[in-house]
Amino acid sequence: MTELTGRRVLLVGGASGIGAEVARSAAGEGAEVIMAGRNPDVISPPPGGRSVRIDLGDESTIAQAAADLGHVDDLVVLAADHANGAVTSLDAGRIRRALDAKVIGPLLLAKHFAPRMPDDGAIVLFSGVASSRPSPDLVVMATGNRAVEGLADALAVELAPIRVVSVSPGIVDSGAWDVLGDDGKARLFADTAAANPARRVGTPADIAAVVILTLTNPFLTATTLHVDGGARLT
Repeated sequence: MTELTGRRVLLVGGASGIGAEVARSAAGEGAEVIMAGRNPDVISPPPGGRSVRIDLGDESTIAQAAADLGHVDDLVVLAADHANGAVTSLDAGRIRRALDAKVIGPLLLAKHFAPRMPDDGAIVLFSGVASSRPSPDLVVMATGNRAVEGLADALAVELAPIRVVSVSPGIVDSGAWDVLGDDGKARLFADTAAANPARRVGTPADIAAVVILTLTNPFLTATTLHVDGGARLT
């Protein structure tokens, strides 16, 4: 297994919730964690880490960050920019921003950072359960997530021996569902737990553990890891 001690791990997007838990977990394993987003001033990296500016819709910021950092050992991309709604109401700009965050941006990150990564480096992309279970109003999310899984496979072949894996979470109590209010979130979580084989919703720690596994297992590549309590089967 690969040790994270002394490795430089770049996390793009996800400054809170799952991303923050991944950052804490990687730092706890001894990694130097660099967190990137559109506004690095509002990012709080773990002790010993730093923040940099990357806008996945602006390739120049990706190129600049790669030049400034010099190298990274591992790359984790958690960014998302949702464009939910009925297909008849979708705005082209919102669709492009969503795909920039999930597909085009990660592809450009690989373009600029893979040449600066070691042979034992790893790239972790984020899909989601909507890829396996599309539903009304989530057509952009489902399409982007499915594309992420294909991108991970294709990059794993082209960038080998650098490993590339996509992680596909289910419903996770990450703070993202707080917009439903206490009652709405409680109903969603209860329905989710009743329907999936794990009989519960996920936690950020569940997802972070799988990311750490991916970063440290040298035989894991070109696949999608479903961390959804089995929800895609129900």
